[in-house]
Amino acid sequence: MERGSRSNKKLEAITSSTLVVGVDIAKKMQWARFVDYRGIEIGKAVKFSNDKLGFETIVAEIERRCKENNAEKAIIGMEPTGHYWKALANYLTKKGFTVVLVNPYHTKKAKELDDNSQTKSDKKDALTIAKLVKDGRYYETYLPHDVYAELRVLTASRIGLSKRKSAIENTLTAVLDEYFPEFATVFKKPYKGKASMRILKTCPLPRDILSMGIDGVLAEVKQAVKKSVGRKKVTKLVEAAKETVGVDYGEAAATFRIQKLAEELELINQQMQQTEERMQAVLDKLEISKYLLSVKGIGVVSLAMCLGETGDPMRFEDARQMVRLAGYNLIENSSGGNKSGTSISKRGRKNLRCVLYQISLTMVATNPEMRQLYNYLKTRKENPLKKMQALVVISKKVLTLIFTLAKKKEYYTPTKMFGEVRRNQLQAA
Repeated sequence: MERGSRSNKKLEAITSSTLVVGVDIAKKMQWARFVDYRGIEIGKAVKFSNDKLGFETIVAEIERRCKENNAEKAIIGMEPTGHYWKALANYLTKKGFTVVLVNPYHTKKAKELDDNSQTKSDKKDALTIAKLVKDGRYYETYLPHDVYAELRVLTASRIGLSKRKSAIENTLTAVLDEYFPEFATVFKKPYKGKASMRILKTCPLPRDILSMGIDGVLAEVKQAVKKSVGRKKVTKLVEAAKETVGVDYGEAAATFRIQKLAEELELINQQMQQTEERMQAVLDKLEISKYLLSVKGIGVVSLAMCLGETGDPMRFEDARQMVRLAGYNLIENSSGGNKSGTSISKRGRKNLRCVLYQISLTMVATNPEMRQLYNYLKTRKENPLKKMQALVVISKKVLTLIFTLAKKKEYYTPTKMFGEVRRNQLQAA
């Protein structure tokens, strides 16, 4: 469906028998204001608390004003800022109301147009939101209550764990750089190997290693690694400890800190593994997962996170809607006769773009069709793309692939990957 026709449908949904409600969301107290289909305010603003009593109050107020103004239905708009809006949106949806979302950027700009002022107030914002909804400048709320809701929560959990893991690894690196910078020359990936993690938990600093000696460190490592550990590696570590240029103050406290960080890192790794196992179990409940996992380069975790961000692909009418959700739709920057080219809007789900970027890197490395397209985009004679630009195209192709396979319930077929025009381009190149 074209964007213009979608906008028309939104406007058509606002009739003379529609009550439009704008709600400004806050942690404790929220404001609601009411307008008719022309944007004329109806009655006074209502302030209500962010709890069940407050929710019951606003529902009763909406129903009362619908009755007084002969409105057959009400559309409630709000900004999806933070997480406080979700509880109210869920409550109102269960009560049978239509809840829509307004882009916070649009609210900010529209508010300045109304009174040429940058001042902000919750009461004022609620009216601006209501008028934007009246003009059809909103999008539908998607609050899944099925398998996709599970995937969304698991995705958020894994993203949080990944951020914490990176933060701990960065802190460990900073401490080791100060006290034992040579550690990273002995273990190239110090936070992934069992041997290096055992050392970080038992004897992380030069003084600890030298006090234990080669045999002591070797015995300690063998408790974590069942197979034989090379004496050569441990000897190299001991020699590095002898020649270290690290500082020698506060070593006891630094050892304690490294040990605690290493323990926390191991716990997070366990939690990530458990989360990924749960993702696998949830994906098994989806019929379309078998079709999507048939694509070489799409794994269980990446697919689970992608669907966690997009929701059910069947809810979209066109793959371009998924592209817009990710913020991959192209915009042109031009003024008069000056054009500075096109770029992606980035007004979409940032986490979805991150997942698609990782999928694209994997597919370019492992999927022959995607690799062929990627190389063509970078080397074509007309308008060759840079690496990141080509990966954006691959990401959009991945979304189209997910949409198509889910809709048709088909397994991935390499020969159907490209249309006739693209095939001719690739063959010519």
